[in-house]
Amino acid sequence: MKHEHCAVVLDLSANGVGIIRSLSKKGIKIYAFDTERAYKIGKSRLATCNICPNPLTEENELLTFLINLSQSIGKKPVLYAGSDDYIVFISKNRKELSKYFLFLLPDHSLIEEVLDKEKAYELALKHNIASPKTYIVENEDHFEEAIANLDFPCILKPVLGHEFRKNINKKAILINDLDQLKADYQTYREYGKLLIQEIIPGDDNCFYKVATFYDDNMKLMALFSLQKNHQFPAEFGTGAHIMSKRVPELFDICLPFFEEIGLKGIGMAEFKKDPRDGVYKFIEINPRFWLTHSLTEPSGINFVYMYYLYLTKQNPEPIFYQIDGVKWIYLVRYYLTFLQKRKRKEMSFIDFYKGFQGKKEFALFAWNDPMPFIRSTCSHLVNAWKQQRKE
Repeated sequence: MKHEHCAVVLDLSANGVGIIRSLSKKGIKIYAFDTERAYKIGKSRLATCNICPNPLTEENELLTFLINLSQSIGKKPVLYAGSDDYIVFISKNRKELSKYFLFLLPDHSLIEEVLDKEKAYELALKHNIASPKTYIVENEDHFEEAIANLDFPCILKPVLGHEFRKNINKKAILINDLDQLKADYQTYREYGKLLIQEIIPGDDNCFYKVATFYDDNMKLMALFSLQKNHQFPAEFGTGAHIMSKRVPELFDICLPFFEEIGLKGIGMAEFKKDPRDGVYKFIEINPRFWLTHSLTEPSGINFVYMYYLYLTKQNPEPIFYQIDGVKWIYLVRYYLTFLQKRKRKEMSFIDFYKGFQGKKEFALFAWNDPMPFIRSTCSHLVNAWKQQRKE
């Protein structure tokens, strides 16, 4: 295979670092960028890393920055994005950026739709995808309707998560009773539109994800599914301990759905299996590389490299077979989740130890690139200590 095109990665979280490491194994030249704090934590020795303008507050500056970068490189680089902020930026500026970079995204209208929790929920209902009971609160009447129909506990979620997290670093807020709902709704509504949603019962291992790579003509190139074992924070968080697992019944749900909406490029949908009725309930869609994508490579389907090969016109063969039982571990988050669950007597040290057995891929730990792991671990532990002091 030819690797004449370099790669540009926008994101230096564990997601972006995973992209860097996958490409570096192939000998591909990589440039990676993120905003200042993320850069300081995630910069990798395997790529030329630096700070870039913020996609939310410095859009024009970032556009100029990337155009100048591509012109200095010469041959069009393959452009990767690891967060919603960068995906939205690339999509909005796709006409200009496509002159300088290689990338594949679904229509901008679809990106806006799936990243908006309200519109994504409506999209799922339109296509007969089972979902949790959800109430969009725009006025007092909507609020009263939600109160009358919801059981507690429930959750309060921002409609635009990536915008909300600029101010509040939470995916969702657990609501235990009516008084808390009234108080927290008033507190958080100033940071963006909110929805109220029922909680699907069940442990973290009831969460599943299906990931796809469709080419520009909506031909399926890669298919993968996984099961969560643990997430951090334990209640409503992101992956801490994940396992590759083929879930054919979810493929039957997702593939027709993705093809009907035109989710070309990289896409991922998350579901939770409801133990009350055994039905998979829709949680969200991401039109980009997701946090645990580096699990795909040791499981036999290298999404990152396939994306590179396709965009550089090297005609990769579709791959649908995956190796099950491979574990993806974000060490510090797995450890912090263990501490939380041990307090509630939901997890023992033996359970924690068994989580390391078998074939595994670490989110950040790597002997040939140790600093992202060290910096991220220190940051997580300091934040956990601060949170404990507040409590």
